[in-house]
Amino acid sequence: MDFTMKILILMMLVLNMEMRTTFSCEENDYNTPGSLTLSQKDCQSLVWLPFNYSISLDETARAARDFGGIYHHKPAAIVCPASVDDIVRAVRTAAMSDHLTLAARGNGHSINGQAQALNGIVIDMMSACMKGIHVFHGMGDDEETQAYVDVYAGELWVDVLKETLREGLTPRSWTDYLFLSVGGTLSNGGVSGQAFRFGPQISNVLQLEVVTGNGEVITCSPGQHEELFYGVLGGLGQFGIITKARIVLERAPHMARWVRLFYSDFEQFSSDQEFLISIPKDQAFDYLEGLVVVNSKDPINGWPSLALSSDASFDPLLIPPNSGPVLYCLEVALYYNNTTDVSALDKKIERMLAPLRFMRGLNYSIDVSYFDFLNRVYREEILARATGTWDAPHPWLNLFVPKSQIARFDNMIFKGILKHGVGGPMLLYPLNRNKWDCRMSTAVPNEEIFYLVGLLRFLPPNPGGPNSMESMLAQNEEILGLCETAGIEIKQYLPHYKTNGEWKRHFGWKWDQFVERKRMFDPRAILAPGQNIFSRSSVHID
Repeated sequence: MDFTMKILILMMLVLNMEMRTTFSCEENDYNTPGSLTLSQKDCQSLVWLPFNYSISLDETARAARDFGGIYHHKPAAIVCPASVDDIVRAVRTAAMSDHLTLAARGNGHSINGQAQALNGIVIDMMSACMKGIHVFHGMGDDEETQAYVDVYAGELWVDVLKETLREGLTPRSWTDYLFLSVGGTLSNGGVSGQAFRFGPQISNVLQLEVVTGNGEVITCSPGQHEELFYGVLGGLGQFGIITKARIVLERAPHMARWVRLFYSDFEQFSSDQEFLISIPKDQAFDYLEGLVVVNSKDPINGWPSLALSSDASFDPLLIPPNSGPVLYCLEVALYYNNTTDVSALDKKIERMLAPLRFMRGLNYSIDVSYFDFLNRVYREEILARATGTWDAPHPWLNLFVPKSQIARFDNMIFKGILKHGVGGPMLLYPLNRNKWDCRMSTAVPNEEIFYLVGLLRFLPPNPGGPNSMESMLAQNEEILGLCETAGIEIKQYLPHYKTNGEWKRHFGWKWDQFVERKRMFDPRAILAPGQNIFSRSSVHID
């Protein structure tokens, strides 16, 4: 970049700082952070960076959007790195400035602006240098000889799946939606229906390459720089930017028998789920989730929304007349190969379903390829894009609820506040706490079994009244308030809090460790400002 061009960009930056809207959430003021104006020195720091980056008024607007569509924090610059060294330079530049912060952005699927950096730097992790997938065949099942894949953080999980399947292998733990970046999910947790057996995605990582807030590139694992390794996994981007990950692989199946079973009784539904995640591996399904639907023929919120095929039939006369306002759906899958005897498979699944107490006659079953099963949400994305709801805001709320309090949660929330639905899926399924490594940063309830609750709201094309974003956000706050009043000790998954006290309560006994790791790896609080955990103005974290 020549001298004239740098001066021109500097003038644009200064002008941009003067004109920049510090927060643009339409007319909402309930999530406005403290505004920040960069100094001329900070602007000059960006211009004289010795790497390939882009600074564009148009492009920075792109980095101020995410899937949630609630927050719009415009950065000063987007860095498209040509190498990991460029990320290092960006971090060090931010560290030497007075106010600059830095966020890593994958495929833009944050809900509450977590990957945004108001007047700061956004690293585009979808750049070419952050792409690459290398599969290694193993010779055994122990950590030193098992198969694994080295993946750059900007890769999407759907591409990891495609590449590993070419080698007859697959990661063990997934997210429901595969068009998420590897670095993004590992910074949070990564949960789907395999987590009851293998734990979240962060429990299936052998090694990481990380750029810390100190501007150092560190390769870490359970046996090497373990404090950074465990801190970064589920660490919400607070300690470093993941640039590469080594993921455990196993032999891939060819097919999946996908089954949905309906319940009217919550106790039977939850007991059956807990039974299925507790039995030996050779007797269990490979995948288990659950959903809550409105007890009606509403095509969006009711039982018609869970049909696995267009010709699937559902006889509402089989629903007991004393059923409540919602029904429950147990979703399971069993993997198999092309050489599997189908009649033997049918008998095995029949035996597995026999002790379950679902409403007989109200069930779906379909056989799909392993790839199509894991990529099942993509079909919903196509439909949502066609109606315009995919690009609308998504005020989602994801929670972990202790087993001991899930029945009360069901009575208050699903049968009460949400008895008419949320305009999208309502997830509800149990997880085994012993599959989560307590050394990692993710906070979960202190019970052996806890439930994931996902309220995946989709705004209609012409939202208004109870379907407006403001109303949905207010309902989320109502749910959180009711849980607090009732003493239901929830933890937010993909957490979003507004005060330091709320973050302390969220992390609980892990808070002191979290703060100490921040002191070690990002003492100037440069990284992931969109999480709103630490202030950039504090040189000494407390």
